[in-house]
Amino acid sequence: MYRTGIGFDVHTLAEDRLLIIGGVQIPHPKGLLGHSDADVLVHAVMDAVLGALALGDIGQHFPDTDLKFHGADSLKLLSHVQGLAEEKGYVCTNLDSIIMAEKPKMAPYLMEMKTNLASALKIKTEQVSIKATTTERLGVIGREEGIAAQAIVLLNSMT
Repeated sequence: MYRTGIGFDVHTLAEDRLLIIGGVQIPHPKGLLGHSDADVLVHAVMDAVLGALALGDIGQHFPDTDLKFHGADSLKLLSHVQGLAEEKGYVCTNLDSIIMAEKPKMAPYLMEMKTNLASALKIKTEQVSIKATTTERLGVIGREEGIAAQAIVLLNSMT
């Protein structure tokens, strides 16, 4: 049996924050603002997996009101979500995702991001797709006020 899920996340760019996307620290004058490390790509992937499992969203599992998640490493949270999939009898078969950012350019970091996501999901890098795009200077992303990501996963029953 197959299940699909879709996830989306967006965070504001802010001074005095690290820019971490896909578990990779990217040199940039601003980082993403959030309760955890604000990794938009990993957050979108977590929501996609949780959605496929019909288990709600990351806000329900990792509320921003809980201090234990303050500054949390999103890849560790994704590993927890992957464990929930295993408990339900599912494995990730495929992940397709897209990062929307005007700057910085993501291409130099995509392979490391793929490796990080594949590791957290316990799959091969060949099962992970990460693309990057701009919004042609339109909207919040285009004005470099924030960065967004979207992901879709296909889960397959292990039985």
